[in-house]
Amino acid sequence: MASYSPGGRTLEIEKMSVEQLKALKEQADLEVNLLQDSLNNIRTATTRLEIASNALQDLSLRPQGKKMLVPLTASLYVPGTLDDAEKVLVDVGTGYFVEKTMIEGKDYCERKISLLKSNYEQLLDVATKKKSIADETGVILQAKLRQLAPAQ
Repeated sequence: MASYSPGGRTLEIEKMSVEQLKALKEQADLEVNLLQDSLNNIRTATTRLEIASNALQDLSLRPQGKKMLVPLTASLYVPGTLDDAEKVLVDVGTGYFVEKTMIEGKDYCERKISLLKSNYEQLLDVATKKKSIADETGVILQAKLRQLAPAQ
């Protein structure tokens, strides 16, 4: 017998009314969608950090004075010259940048990637459980609706 535990008390899904099941299904579907959005955002942030980490690696291999294209935006590059690859500016969020050494910059990226991957795994577990609740509730709701249909 399946059960759901909102607010600490356990309710048996099979004993819920059709209206309660609909509300539970809608709530679970909404939560699954929000969790999916969060998972997508984490994937995007992780990808950006991995690109930044790779760019730092590439930058550390270039000699000082090397001519290169410097990205101002995702699609706008200007010619520039590498001045000092040992100092980098790291975006720490909300428009704040911190000067770090190349090694500190790489370490920062790796720590953030590790944190995001850990959060992703935890959210994925929660999303899977919520999806299971939504699916189970949907099956029970459909069964109850089929039982009520001949009676009407």
